[in-house]
Amino acid sequence: MSSISTDFKPKKHYEILDGLRGVAAILVVAFHIFEAHNGGSRFKQIINHGYLAVDFFFLLSGFVVAYAYDDRWAKMTQWEFYKRRLIRLQPMVIMGMIIGAIFYYFQASDILFPQIAGMEVWKVILTMVIGFTLLPIPPSMEIRGWGEMHPLDGPAWSLFFEYIANILYAVLFRKFSNKVMTIFVLIFAGMLINYTVFGPKGDVIGGWSLNLEQMNVGFTRLLYPFFAGVLLCRLGKLIHIKGAFWVCSLLISAVLIIPRIGDENSLWMNGLYESFCIILVFPLIVAIGAGGEIKSAFSAKICKLLGDISYPIYITHYPLIYWYFAWVVDNKVALEDGYMVGIGVLITSIVIAYLCLKLYDEPVRNWLQKKFQRRSKVA
Repeated sequence: MSSISTDFKPKKHYEILDGLRGVAAILVVAFHIFEAHNGGSRFKQIINHGYLAVDFFFLLSGFVVAYAYDDRWAKMTQWEFYKRRLIRLQPMVIMGMIIGAIFYYFQASDILFPQIAGMEVWKVILTMVIGFTLLPIPPSMEIRGWGEMHPLDGPAWSLFFEYIANILYAVLFRKFSNKVMTIFVLIFAGMLINYTVFGPKGDVIGGWSLNLEQMNVGFTRLLYPFFAGVLLCRLGKLIHIKGAFWVCSLLISAVLIIPRIGDENSLWMNGLYESFCIILVFPLIVAIGAGGEIKSAFSAKICKLLGDISYPIYITHYPLIYWYFAWVVDNKVALEDGYMVGIGVLITSIVIAYLCLKLYDEPVRNWLQKKFQRRSKVA
């Protein structure tokens, strides 16, 4: 049996982009902690735009995928590309579902999650096993009550769309010229502006439920940033400035922390802000990050650590957030009374992510990569 060789020479690593992914991931955790205290209103919250980190992740992913694979298709089949992406992403998806199942019963809430207390164990196990595959749960099987396609680990919805983007890239978009890709990216930008500026909510919040409205939000959030990232990488228009990591960290922090723009009567203002950030500011940040260099050993260590734990933080933190939400809502805990617990949740999320990385994710991925390489050579 013949197989295309996948012994690739390593490429330059974008350390700053790794670090920025970690900064955004930590801000996502902080955003969700503050979200528990906003009284259900998206208009009143510190770190108000933390959800835009997902759109930033999509753009980063498109850039990195194009950088890693655009010039390797002559030596790689589609299935080999999928295996590489699965090895990179799937082990922590499984761990996120396991952690979600373990924490599930500790999240029972008379107000938020009343059905948890009486939930049969077999349904939780079934949901966990389905979650291992990232296949979305239909509303009829949802065991939490929030309508999520992955009720044990909510953020897994974005990984579901990440895989869709990878398939679209491998099947179709990698074959497009830059001109054709530009046309599609402009169309996707138009879709994003239409939804955020002229849509019913004035933001991109959503994408995590298996219904027509939420799937529309998910694809709207996915298509522009991911394929804009691919196009940005292909064009190679990078920006070289000093202190790129710190400049980009300040920029991404400012974008995610800024308060909501406008009110219920001027939703378009916030939609315009989010479109501006996703379409222009995020590509600018990635161009600066990819064009920058790490000069000090300290910055290099910070970027490596942040990059290493970024994905584990993102995919494992939400089971703690469910618990924190339940605690805050059931006990009517104000931010000034619960902030120390919130800090504890943030720290615990980082510790869990680091332990998962070192004790599970890296060993499993190393084993899978060695097994995959051996099979490729034998084939």
